[in-house]
Amino acid sequence: KFCKLVIKNISNFIFSNYKNTRIVHRSQNFVIIDKAYDLKINSNNEKEETIQTFMKKKHPLLASNNLHHEYYFMHRLDYSTSGLMCIPLHKKACQVASKAIQQRQCKKYYIALVRGYLSSNLLDLNFPIGRDMRVKEIEKMCVAQGNNYCQSSRVARTLIVVLEKGLFDNYPATKMLIRPITGRRHQIRVHCSHIGHTIVGDYTYSNKKDVKPQRMHLHSLR
Repeated sequence: KFCKLVIKNISNFIFSNYKNTRIVHRSQNFVIIDKAYDLKINSNNEKEETIQTFMKKKHPLLASNNLHHEYYFMHRLDYSTSGLMCIPLHKKACQVASKAIQQRQCKKYYIALVRGYLSSNLLDLNFPIGRDMRVKEIEKMCVAQGNNYCQSSRVARTLIVVLEKGLFDNYPATKMLIRPITGRRHQIRVHCSHIGHTIVGDYTYSNKKDVKPQRMHLHSLR
């Protein structure tokens, strides 16, 4: 019984996403978190590890019962995406930061590894993105171009700079610096898939074919 308990505790430590999530900066107004991949921002299951429960362990006094998820999550990263995200510590900071995002005064940058070699080193992708109504079990997005299934589409623009070309697991791959001008759900993933270069490890937008990598190779850099 003791051995089983020890093994269980070791397993919980090894597979805990908290070991990769850390606070990289804190001011009076904001906390900057380096989020691990495969980690939700929040969940209705209080026992599930999320950024919300991470914050409650690190800064329990900052949690507010007046907020649905206790903290000011003004922007989000996908479950599979790792990297930096900003969390305001009070209402005023959230209002200022949210306004800056809405007015596109903030510049966000991501690093991604995609399948194949891009034909151009500079890309300006401007394709509207909407909800893919063919998919019911999950919220999947799509590019709206002359189809009836992509609904409630909105303007979406992504800038891409190729950094390096090489091989990933003996297959051609391209490392890219990405700046999303707009902030649509799954925008980078959808745009990359649309041009025929899905992000390595993106199970959803590779039509469930990309299953070998341990993670999706998309990281919020700045």
